[in-house]
Amino acid sequence: MDDHADDLLRRALIDQDAAAAVALRVGGLPLCDALTIVFHGRRDLGTIQTYIANGGHGAGSAVAPDDLLRVPLDLDLAEARDRDEAEELYAEQAGALRDALEAADTVLAVWQEPFEELAGTRVAVDRRLVLDVRLPAHRLLPAALVAPEKQIVVTAVCSARPLAEGRPPMGIACAQQDVVRVYPLPDDPERCLEDFMDVAAEHARRAGERLAQQEASVERFLELSGDDFPEAG
Repeated sequence: MDDHADDLLRRALIDQDAAAAVALRVGGLPLCDALTIVFHGRRDLGTIQTYIANGGHGAGSAVAPDDLLRVPLDLDLAEARDRDEAEELYAEQAGALRDALEAADTVLAVWQEPFEELAGTRVAVDRRLVLDVRLPAHRLLPAALVAPEKQIVVTAVCSARPLAEGRPPMGIACAQQDVVRVYPLPDDPERCLEDFMDVAAEHARRAGERLAQQEASVERFLELSGDDFPEAG
């Protein structure tokens, strides 16, 4: 969650008279076990923002801002003409987000075993909201698969869009330092992981060649920079 969103949420939790929040629990997930969706609206924001927290938080439970992942999939109830229509729109849009979370969590869980086999090392579930790599898309789940020895991170991502447009486009992002690839959610995990590892290995090879060239260039420069080094110009 970026600093701006975090600041807005902190203010909203303090000034609750001008805000409203609705929580929706999503349980029975194979990887995350349970998640809580928090829809939060303020009159001065103009949007009903969406956050995801690990665990199944019940009504009245306190959830700290630092435990909430900002997901840019916001409710849009503007088309509702009355309370009944607003409830229908909420049910449709919240259901679309719930389905997206269930699909992403299920797929990420399917990735865990082939990821461990191909990486040849232990793969852990990282529940931190801030990862050590940059991703080209927004995170959808507050969880990621991590192979610490290989420094590879695998997590579910999505495109920003209102929930009124239906289930968001989703994918699985694989990242290692400066190499990131996003694969469609239904793709075969073994094929995707093999492709990513090939790309990462090629990137490492080219980086090694560039480093060797730079070292050779510096070495030649040092050889030339003796007392008889000619002045330029």
